Amino acid sequence: MRLSKGFLGFFFFTLVIAMKVEDHLVDISQIIHQVPTSHKVVALTFDDGPLAESTSEILSILKEKNIKATFFVVGEQVEKFPKLVQQEIAEGHEVGSHTYSHPTLINLRKNAIEQELDKTEQAILKVAPKPTLFRPPGGLYNDLILKIARDNGYLTILWSVDPYDWRYPPVGKIVNVILKDSKPGSIILLHDGKYPSSTPEALGFIIDSLKARGYEFVTVSELLQYYEAKP
Repeated sequence: MRLSKGFLGFFFFTLVIAMKVEDHLVDISQIIHQVPTSHKVVALTFDDGPLAESTSEILSILKEKNIKATFFVVGEQVEKFPKLVQQEIAEGHEVGSHTYSHPTLINLRKNAIEQELDKTEQAILKVAPKPTLFRPPGGLYNDLILKIARDNGYLTILWSVDPYDWRYPPVGKIVNVILKDSKPGSIILLHDGKYPSSTPEALGFIIDSLKARGYEFVTVSELLQYYEAKP
């Protein structure tokens, strides 16, 4: 049986944690903002898509520069643009769940949260492998949300670098925030669910500038494999 990259990354990460803790297993793998590592690797992530214009532009740039990223997709958008999700997978990117209708999950009851995850998974499964990464809309979560995600085989992923690109700031501001805040192990939050958007234009500058500083770009699951426990 061939396991997905996401599952392998999650398995490797939790295994390393278990090996590093001598007396007991500490559940620090419940939610990830960034990965502690000395290697100059970062993960680009895109939320709220797919959307015909923005996602297509972003995929073209990533392909041109030979960069792999992680897309946290919304189930309703997957149903509207299934071929874009197929393209993401075909071009080596990773797809995670970002709920079905992008609600504020902390305001929902257990059954509604479970339905959001399940409907998204069913939409993704029609065009891509089962996702193993989950990002709650707005980064808002509580213990119930984390438990439901974990019980359904998801690792919850947030971020450590956020240029608020969904507010449509100038390209230069997006680039400057990311260059200032990125460090080894960073998870960078961007969006492909709005159009017009300044994100595609900023993306090329982000990639070229971080590459010039010696950084490599990996998917989130690949980033997890760089985990280094503190001495």
